[in-house]
Amino acid sequence: MSVLVIAVHPNLEDSTINKAWLEELKKHDQVTVHSLYEAYPDEVIDVAREQQLLQAHDRIIFQFPLYWYSSPPLLKKWFDLVLQFGWAFGPDGDHLKDKEIGVATSTHAAAEEFLSTGTNRFTIEELLRPIEATIHFIGATYLPPYALHDVGNLSEEQLEQSKAEYVKRITSTNLSHTG
Repeated sequence: MSVLVIAVHPNLEDSTINKAWLEELKKHDQVTVHSLYEAYPDEVIDVAREQQLLQAHDRIIFQFPLYWYSSPPLLKKWFDLVLQFGWAFGPDGDHLKDKEIGVATSTHAAAEEFLSTGTNRFTIEELLRPIEATIHFIGATYLPPYALHDVGNLSEEQLEQSKAEYVKRITSTNLSHTG
């Protein structure tokens, strides 16, 4: 199974978690890492190139740090441009039908803050619903998200463990699907 990880981090060089995850993923032949901010520093997206990358892989993972309860802005722009009518949905818009698509995200808040009783008032799954809805709309299968919380307080051991868990999760052929 081929996996495309679309990394969306506007300042990857200063990242600890996302950069470590991507370095680990690059060690695995079945995983292609594609960093949107590195590929498009001017934010001019090559739609044909992006569509070709999507078609060439069985599973797509959007990886980003949670930004104001959402993704970094370039991912929204990417969705708007790449998932075109007649390509991703609508007449003949079935190019992503039955692909497996998921999210891997990191947060600074602790996991218990992502509960209805926590500071953030919503679960990570609830905050990712717009992406989940998009995935369902284009006929793809939404995978359970991988989330790493409280990243500012991770030990080196916890970071290493998260790298191994993340790789195992996105390369596994036995994922539980949602919805």
